[in-house]
Amino acid sequence: MGMPGGMEWILIALVVLLLFGGKKIPELAKGLGSGIKNFKKAVKDDEVNDVAENKNDEIEKKADAKVEDKNETKTV
Repeated sequence: MGMPGGMEWILIALVVLLLFGGKKIPELAKGLGSGIKNFKKAVKDDEVNDVAENKNDEIEKKADAKVEDKNETKTV
């Protein structure tokens, strides 16, 4: 089963037009577009937060390693 062809898309458009009416379709498209935009923004923000957390973890590991090196130097 592949993608719908030209005739199938026309049939789908007619069914949508009959179900929702001409005035409701632009509102539905606007809502769908804003939903997609918000989803992409949330994904991007999540990726930025993950990168920031990874950097903070690396900094903490380096700081812990330096403290351990200093402690080992003092005890020797």
